[in-house]
Amino acid sequence: MRSVLVDTGPLVALFKRRDRHHVPVAKFLRQTPCLLITTWLVATEAWHLLSAPARLGFVRWIAGGGLAVVELGPDAAADLLRLLEKYRDRPMDLADASLVLLAEKLGVSDILTVDRADFDTYRLENKARFNQVLES
Repeated sequence: MRSVLVDTGPLVALFKRRDRHHVPVAKFLRQTPCLLITTWLVATEAWHLLSAPARLGFVRWIAGGGLAVVELGPDAAADLLRLLEKYRDRPMDLADASLVLLAEKLGVSDILTVDRADFDTYRLENKARFNQVLES
């Protein structure tokens, strides 16, 4: 099964029906069988952006296997710092840095994001671009 990294925006949109990205995200997930993967930094950011009633549903969805949340490991801070310094002119946030690091760690370049400009800029260690799977 295809692995796809997922950013905060689509997670929020999935659980917030009035979000302008809800329909395209839901449609992508219905039509594209894939394993969604993210980090705890992204999941935490999404949690804070969701309304209180939606938060439990979000965590139930994760617990039920809707999303694989990967630990970056004990040495991740130095690698996150490397990325934050590299993209400080954007500036890159910690959740985005964690996804770039996870992409490098897993060798996955497909990403479900609504943050097109940043993920058009970020590069993997081998200079590869991210493949943004959500139609613009």
